Amino acid sequence: MAIDIHGFVADLKEHAVDHGFHVHDERHFVETYSLRQSWEIDAHPEEACNGPLDLHLALDVDPRVLLDFLDRLEEAGDDVSQVEDEYQLQLYFNWGMPPLVSPPDLLVLATDLAGIGGTLLPVEVSAIDSFGAVSDAPERRLQLVGRTQVSLVKIAAFQEQLCDALDRARNVSLYLLERADAWM
Repeated sequence: MAIDIHGFVADLKEHAVDHGFHVHDERHFVETYSLRQSWEIDAHPEEACNGPLDLHLALDVDPRVLLDFLDRLEEAGDDVSQVEDEYQLQLYFNWGMPPLVSPPDLLVLATDLAGIGGTLLPVEVSAIDSFGAVSDAPERRLQLVGRTQVSLVKIAAFQEQLCDALDRARNVSLYLLERADAWM
């Protein structure tokens, strides 16, 4: 039995649209040395068609996890129900915004987003100050990264939907959009 990661990513894009996102681009990368793969999807909530918020989803496929799962599946005679649900891939949600003039307090933002993302989609909050020239004022950019796990067992059984994670990602996006004008 083969695992249809391509099909899962196509379904994820359609499912993201069902949850209020516009999908603009998709990329697939394969690292030739390790065979690690990454699928990337550029999206944003419907309300952010003219900016300032972008969402970048990235599914990271570790070949060791995939091969271990396929070996275990073969031992189980291709019966997915006999395989332990311990084979997980990482799905990252990366939000991007332009430089902020009045950035938020990072601790308050992290606390607010923890309440929205919960344990299903924990969001890491950080910021980078950059200087174009020594005499320029710093530009602060937020870096927001949410992460959830995707079950290979559920992908193989066509059961992985990620509805909760997509709903939480949309709620995080709307929270950021509501405050973007005050920060910019």
